[in-house]
Amino acid sequence: MGTRYRGAPRAVRALDAYIKLMRCATSVQATLERRLLGLGLTDGQFGVLEALLHLGPSPQHELGRALFTSRPNVTTVVDNLERRGLVRRERDTVDRRAVIVHLTAEGRAMIERIFPGQVEAIVEQFSALSAGDQETLGRLCKQLGTHAISSASRQGRRRSARS
Repeated sequence: MGTRYRGAPRAVRALDAYIKLMRCATSVQATLERRLLGLGLTDGQFGVLEALLHLGPSPQHELGRALFTSRPNVTTVVDNLERRGLVRRERDTVDRRAVIVHLTAEGRAMIERIFPGQVEAIVEQFSALSAGDQETLGRLCKQLGTHAISSASRQGRRRSARS
């Protein structure tokens, strides 16, 4: 079900699409997160381990940016992973303000074991769509996200100009 709002057609259409997008994302996310919780990881912890596996050691603030999460949240996630011995932190030798996060051997073993199953769970979730539909969805999401970033940037410049 979409919106019950009765406004201009373009507003109803956009609101309806937004509601469906958010409900879909929440449903898929909840299903995938339940699987991870059963394996002893939160979605954020999995994201950090996966990023480190595929990108290598990374500055902590860049992990937050890559995972679309705030600095305080990524700090908490890394704290918990470090406590479990899955990652370790080191000060950057060039920029002493930066902290580089590394996978430990135990962290690498865990993410290498869990990652293929998570990919299969994602494949299963997306099996409701044809290959073409998945490509179209990916393209549309990228287009919408790019527009949102561009819009936010324009709004920020307008606010600065008024100040």
